[in-house]
Amino acid sequence: MTTIKPIKVGSKESNSNEKLTSAEMGKLWATYMGNSMSKQILTYYLKNVEDEDIKNLLKNALSLCEDFLASITEIFKKENFPIPVGFSEEDVNLEAPRLFEDEFYVHYLKYTAKAGMSIYNVAIPLMYRKDVKDFFHNCMKMTVDFMEQLKEILMSKGYIIKPPYIPVPEKVNFLHGNFLNGFTGQVRPLHAMEITHLYDNIENNATSKALILGFSQVAKKDKIRELFIRGKDLTHKSVERYINQLHSSNLPAPAPLDHLVTTSTISPFSEKLMLFHKMDMFSMKVRAFGNSVAVNGRHDIAMMYTKSLMNISIFVEDAAKIMLDNGWFEQPPEAVDRENLL
Repeated sequence: MTTIKPIKVGSKESNSNEKLTSAEMGKLWATYMGNSMSKQILTYYLKNVEDEDIKNLLKNALSLCEDFLASITEIFKKENFPIPVGFSEEDVNLEAPRLFEDEFYVHYLKYTAKAGMSIYNVAIPLMYRKDVKDFFHNCMKMTVDFMEQLKEILMSKGYIIKPPYIPVPEKVNFLHGNFLNGFTGQVRPLHAMEITHLYDNIENNATSKALILGFSQVAKKDKIRELFIRGKDLTHKSVERYINQLHSSNLPAPAPLDHLVTTSTISPFSEKLMLFHKMDMFSMKVRAFGNSVAVNGRHDIAMMYTKSLMNISIFVEDAAKIMLDNGWFEQPPEAVDRENLL
């Protein structure tokens, strides 16, 4: 691969004495909150794991969380930026019995690693201060390396199938009028990018459904438990639609993970942590659907994603209202309200 040639320009290098921009504050804050939560979850997983390979994977994930939190804390302290409350040992019950089987942990870690990479991917082009740039570059590099460990375990233990194989094109073809058809007329087979995002959405939602199934078993507040059950049903219906699209083109789909949830009804996590986690996971689906629609070319698939997006947006809003009602919704950094300065 050709090495990119260095470019020297006259402007001076940014330094850590510069103020944090809104983008830098926002992405650092979001990364802190996510890793603050993950630290508590991973600590619990490590108390309930038997497979040595998976245990080492969890240890590596916890180490990354702690490193990321320490780096952000250092930057915030330089700026006299209040350290977010996030989540603490009060949000986890390490004595709770096992809620998930070992295999689930690997799928869960893949989901959260993808979510982290999504945050860093958006952040890196918007970061200008050197210490913040270096931090997010390091986050991306470490998470990519961790993803390779994850995939090695998933494949070696037979926990996952690769995305479907399709034939290599015999020649270059150009598209004609029926390319967008989905409801009427001649409907073409799925193209590679549509398959990619259907597979990815099924994989993500299989993990999301298993997690919310576990949370619905252990949640004590009726309103939160009912929301989790609703979220589980929404996710199940979405997964069925995505699988049907792959099957209609005679392609395989990732398997469900519901069987990896135990029958425990004792919660290892606080209601605040579980609700924040599912609100965050469902919010990430919005971005995933946006990416899916951007490369889609069929009307029926576009309508399917639009329906999922509407349902998920309502779920996220309802979860946010419960967070607000309970005083659990921590405020992100915000612009000045100049209308109410007095």
